[in-house]
Amino acid sequence: MILKQNGSRGFRAYTSKHLDELLQRAGLDDEERLRIRAVATVLPFRTNAYVVDELIDWSDIPDDPIYRLVFPQADMLPEADVSRIAGLLRDEAAKSEITAVAHDVRMKLNPHPAGQLQLNVPRVGQESIQGLQHKYPETVLFFPKQGQTCHAYCTYCFRWAQFVGEPDLKMASDDIERLVEYVRAHPEVTSVLLTGGDPMIMGEPVLRRYVEPLLEVEQLESIRIGTKSLGYWPQRYLTDPDADDTLRLFSRVVESGKNLAFMAHFSHPREIEPPAVQEAVRRIIDTGAVIRTQAPLIRSINDDPAIWTNMWRRHLTMGMVPYYMFVERDTGPQDYFAVPLARAYEIFRDAYAGVSGLCRTVRGPSMSATPGKVCVDGVTEIAGQKVFVLHLIQARDPELVGRPFFARYDPHATWLTDLTPAFADRFPYEPAPLGAARLSA
Repeated sequence: MILKQNGSRGFRAYTSKHLDELLQRAGLDDEERLRIRAVATVLPFRTNAYVVDELIDWSDIPDDPIYRLVFPQADMLPEADVSRIAGLLRDEAAKSEITAVAHDVRMKLNPHPAGQLQLNVPRVGQESIQGLQHKYPETVLFFPKQGQTCHAYCTYCFRWAQFVGEPDLKMASDDIERLVEYVRAHPEVTSVLLTGGDPMIMGEPVLRRYVEPLLEVEQLESIRIGTKSLGYWPQRYLTDPDADDTLRLFSRVVESGKNLAFMAHFSHPREIEPPAVQEAVRRIIDTGAVIRTQAPLIRSINDDPAIWTNMWRRHLTMGMVPYYMFVERDTGPQDYFAVPLARAYEIFRDAYAGVSGLCRTVRGPSMSATPGKVCVDGVTEIAGQKVFVLHLIQARDPELVGRPFFARYDPHATWLTDLTPAFADRFPYEPAPLGAARLSA
């Protein structure tokens, strides 16, 4: 296990400049490594020595789930795009040419899904407030500037556009006063989610500068921290120089009367096996924080109900609360990782059947789509028609929350936009046709 030495973190990051060296460890030949490097010019790559040395089984490459979780694969992107960039790398083309081609490929990957930039960024008059998103009335997301990286990047991350060095694609702010001002001006907001990237990449002094002002906002009931740090660097809560100060900050949030919801991202049971993770979880829970666990369903990494049953049961015994199984979002290499909704429902159903009622706090499979979080509740037959049964767990329009609706069954559909309405001419979140609106008026 990696421990701090002489008061240092002991953290060693690996980025794209280390990728070829690490891939040689995987035993890949020159052409395989070249094509993976080509993918890494488009999608971000970052990992660390803990993940590489403690979590990956290098004897099981390329099938090892943690390897697939953090290392790009040559077939993640369209073959023509990979071959084009690989050719440029082979020919040692100018960096500017490779960057331009990589940018063109990124723009085809829907870098900001579900209206993140067009619909979620709040405005005051004509001015948009950078680094904030306000999709649901009661919750505001804040992207702290110093927290827009991670201890390691997941290959399927829907926030991949934050990490590719293109300023126009990045959401970030260090204006905590503006956040507080905005929240106070919107009394319906009761929860702030610090997100990224990963806010826990920040040291305690920086994290405290963002958290402390929120404790003075009376209307807030909860502060959430979205993080993968428990899976990728549990030392953050054990041996980092500011580990104890961080935990004291968590205690202060709870003592202020706010709920501290630690939104932990675990993609595979192996991430919770190390003793360091179990001790870090215990220390966080001891502060009074509640750890809720969530992850997307990802082909080739966790698309097996037994994996989810195992994870949820272990989370429960460790004191964590299973919260969400997400559907892989329609961004980045979605085609590579997506599981059809029909299969996603089967996996969730079978996993859910294998746990006790205490684990059945979990919800899913849920799509974080433009209208809200759409849950696939089941597949059934109504009036001779096979349909998906759906409902909105959360919605831009609160009137739609919890109301069931139906879509025609499609065994190949992987996202909400692949579906068509059943028993209606539109889904409930879609506007009525202009002519129909006139008639009703």
